[in-house]
Amino acid sequence: MTAPQPPAASPLPRPWLAHYETGVPHDFTPSADTVPMLLERAAAKFPDRPALTFVGASMTYKELWQDAQRFATALQKAGVAAGDRVSIMLPNCPQFVVGFYGALLAGAVVVNTSPLYTPKELEHQLTDSGSETLIILDTFYPRFAEIESRVGVRRVIVTGIQDALPFPKNLLYPVKARREGTWVSIKATGKVLPFKALVKSQPPTPSPVRVEPDDVALLQYTGGTTGVPKGAMLTHRNLVANCEQARAWMTDLRDGQEVTLAAIPFFHVYGMTVAMNLSVLVGATMALVPNPRDIKMVLGAITASKATLFPGVPTLYNAINNHPDTPKHDLTSIRACISGSAPLLLETSRKFREITGGANLVEGYGLTEASPITHTNPIFSGQREGSIGLPMPGVDAVVVGDDGQPVPYGEVGELWVAGPMIMKGYWQRPDETAKTMREAFGRMWLMTGDMSIMGEDGYFSIVDRKKDLIIAGGFNIYPREVEEVLMSHPAVLEAAAVGLPDAYRGENVHAVVALKPGMKATEAEIIAHCKKDLSAYKVPRSVEFRSELPKTAAMKILRRQLAQEAREAQAIGKG
Repeated sequence: MTAPQPPAASPLPRPWLAHYETGVPHDFTPSADTVPMLLERAAAKFPDRPALTFVGASMTYKELWQDAQRFATALQKAGVAAGDRVSIMLPNCPQFVVGFYGALLAGAVVVNTSPLYTPKELEHQLTDSGSETLIILDTFYPRFAEIESRVGVRRVIVTGIQDALPFPKNLLYPVKARREGTWVSIKATGKVLPFKALVKSQPPTPSPVRVEPDDVALLQYTGGTTGVPKGAMLTHRNLVANCEQARAWMTDLRDGQEVTLAAIPFFHVYGMTVAMNLSVLVGATMALVPNPRDIKMVLGAITASKATLFPGVPTLYNAINNHPDTPKHDLTSIRACISGSAPLLLETSRKFREITGGANLVEGYGLTEASPITHTNPIFSGQREGSIGLPMPGVDAVVVGDDGQPVPYGEVGELWVAGPMIMKGYWQRPDETAKTMREAFGRMWLMTGDMSIMGEDGYFSIVDRKKDLIIAGGFNIYPREVEEVLMSHPAVLEAAAVGLPDAYRGENVHAVVALKPGMKATEAEIIAHCKKDLSAYKVPRSVEFRSELPKTAAMKILRRQLAQEAREAQAIGKG
């Protein structure tokens, strides 16, 4: 095991240190722990504390650690070797946590896989990652079955919600699912293995695997700054460091006493780090919510668990603020929330504080490539409206001009970040890594692609989200993905996807298309076409038809111009 690395010296000023809250360290050295060590330590320190609660079921840290060991043993006996990729396609449920830590304990690399993926999207990720093992919820299995013959998956470990439910809910759930038409019957074969039986049949004695902090732990797929889906290689050091940075920032966390409302999906890097791994680091109980869109379920989970920590996205907080059942629930147990993935509106923050009796809801910032948090506002005081806050302990940040040099305070440039949480690079994409990471000022920097301003006091604000990035409900949508599907329509000649402001989701996808001469298509037809190959949140909500799309002299479509014109038209329509 390599020794902890001290923070690298930086020749750049760090004015933000003067605004750290009392107790937040100015110097930060990440530990040399691997991710499974977090769970092993929590199980030793808090063996009888509930690690997970899920629809009436509960699992202690001791039980979670033992199940993770059993699952690691099962994977090794099934032929999974160190470095092999294991994809997890599950909602927030106990099986996700067991599968995640178990796979890492076996020396494998986890590939977080969105349950929202269409067969086409799933095929790309399984193929690109080289995953030979897939852990999947039974209701998602039909999507995998469509592309099974075209991917290299050798073993499929299937589980169902009922596997995690207490008696008699575990018996009633299949009846309910059959009545609702969501039940999927899957026959176990040599390739298809039942998760529950697999875990329970093994002893908690996996073969020891030497794992170093700088070994890759996770492939987290993202469009990065180019829109091409690729896997950010996040190491054990990256993931553990980001948890430790968050722990250092939240100075009032009480080890072994907190309850985290785990509604933000674990397959999302923010949910995985802040809702899952940070909870394990501090011995918090995770109140798991499998469907964050079910606001009644979210409210019920907060009330039942008396959640104290609630990481989330603006859409989720806004939904709670405006749900008719919110006044029926006591949300005053919530103390702290860090909002990520999209800008947090001031009104959302104010109203949420009001209904929770003063919960500290602050805006943060991060990227998949940074594990993901780099900035956040102070928890107790000093929050700035419209600001992403200050760099966290161990994070260096600089705003750079086109010449690669820092710009003066208050001027716009590209935000670069550095620190122990920055990815190793993109999986099998050295060319893309070279475009995104650069050595300068004595550090290796991640070039975020976000245009930013740093004030003299070290507070940062984002002027423009990643160039043409669309953020809907906290999910990143890269226009190129949508445009490729639009262009596959036989009647479409040219296409662009832009974001239109939406009070609830932040933004909606708006498609602008030009049809081939003599061809016809309706808005409904274009949207239906997109639904076949895009996850629901990526599908355009509106379609605008033009005779041709504006372009530069180099024939590049002026997406920014289209976005501006669409927003102006939307404003006029609302006026």
